[in-house]
Amino acid sequence: MPSSAHIIYIPMMLLVGVMIGFILGTRAARNAFDLQRKRDAERAEVRAQREARKKARQAAEGGQGDDTASSATGRPAE
Repeated sequence: MPSSAHIIYIPMMLLVGVMIGFILGTRAARNAFDLQRKRDAERAEVRAQREARKKARQAAEGGQGDDTASSATGRPAE
């Protein structure tokens, strides 16, 4: 038969385990959230750079890419 100390010791150890798990889980969730936010920021930055390159390329071409359909058919593009 377990002693009366076990009646207090075992629930206390379970409670300590739950608290440690909660702390570690909170840290892991926070790190995952920060990593996702960092990835989103990097993707937004790359997307903005891509858009800037695209606009610069279109400006350098002078809008030539838009009338390719009209030159092939002889009619203006709709």
